[in-house]
Amino acid sequence: MGKFVVKEVKTGFKFDLKAGNGEVIATSEVYTTEQGCLNGIESVRKNAVDAKLEDQTVENFEAVTNPKFEVYVDKAGEFRFRLKARNGEIIATGEGYKAKASCLNGIDSIRRNAPDAEIVK
Repeated sequence: MGKFVVKEVKTGFKFDLKAGNGEVIATSEVYTTEQGCLNGIESVRKNAVDAKLEDQTVENFEAVTNPKFEVYVDKAGEFRFRLKARNGEIIATGEGYKAKASCLNGIDSIRRNAPDAEIVK
């Protein structure tokens, strides 16, 4: 069972979504208020399940509407994803993966864990 871990940082609040094994599978931006952070968690819960996949690593990829997971290659050559809400805002990002399959597994893990994950402060 996954969990959202809310923590206070110097400039506000952020969350990590952790899988049942404790691995971080997604991270949020920094929100100015704790309530904003909690709203971000609700947005991830709501959008992750229905989000389409936009694979920007293939030539002539098909752009899809939000909500969506965007898969892309970063400057270091690693595969990453970001989850965008219906309004186009980035609400969660993933770490860098050496293999695309691992990146896609991270997205699947968010879809499985986010809807029922408890919130831990």
